[in-house]
Amino acid sequence: MSSRFAATVGAATMLIQSKHGIIGDFAEIGTFAGRYFIALSHALTGEERAIGIDNFAWPGPKVKTKLEENIAKYGVASRSDIMQAQSHELSPKDILSYSNGKKVRFFHVDGEHTPEFLTSDLKLATACIDARGVICLDDMLHAGYPTLAVTVHEFLAAEPSLRVFCIIDREDISAQTKYMICR
Repeated sequence: MSSRFAATVGAATMLIQSKHGIIGDFAEIGTFAGRYFIALSHALTGEERAIGIDNFAWPGPKVKTKLEENIAKYGVASRSDIMQAQSHELSPKDILSYSNGKKVRFFHVDGEHTPEFLTSDLKLATACIDARGVICLDDMLHAGYPTLAVTVHEFLAAEPSLRVFCIIDREDISAQTKYMICR
């Protein structure tokens, strides 16, 4: 569902990380059919992995099959690990077990759009990212989820080492903005 523009900014951020020696895997909560996942997987280098996390319940049971078809079609299956799970039931150890215990350098969050789930996902992502890593949050100014930005503000107030450093708009007027956060 992510726009081409948002995927370009995310991938460019990962390329900048690579140029500065920041290595690590990419993780995503809410992989869905893989559009953003695949785009950012192409920005990985060397032995880096893409870790996709989704419960694969919406919009129906065939969404996981569609993801698997898409990652094969677009050439990232060999570096992809897919977890069918509820993100709020995962620990940092669960995520980092896929990356040989190394911290993640880019963590995209597009999970359940409720304050409780977003807070849980933010805690998980924060615990998993490298000191120079990035957390990217989807749908921050979406009209259907007006409290998500408030949830992020409250989380950042409690985590003063984190800051929003970039806001990515969509290519249309739908205001499904992404926030990019770093230390």
